[in-house]
Amino acid sequence: MPQSVLDRRSEEATEYRRLYRTARWRRIRHHQLSLQPLCEWCLEQEIVTVASEVHHSDGGHKGDIDKFWNGPLISTCKPCHASRGQREDLGQDVLLFDASGWPV
Repeated sequence: MPQSVLDRRSEEATEYRRLYRTARWRRIRHHQLSLQPLCEWCLEQEIVTVASEVHHSDGGHKGDIDKFWNGPLISTCKPCHASRGQREDLGQDVLLFDASGWPV
């Protein structure tokens, strides 16, 4: 029987993922989206998109509780968070393009 993705997570990852369901995280998330309501990655390409996610930038928190609560954080839209955010979290290179389509 194949393992689900949830079954393969480390115990440590399971612990910090619980933090996303806390009232404290919901307040931090709300505050970040209030400060920057637009997707910061879309804005780099001069595209205006409402942000709905908050991403731990600079390689994520990787279980570091201080970084989890204090960031740095950026506002993103769901598609950017699911694609670029995942690649960054996995340590993969992310190729960026400017508004004219040229790599930066």
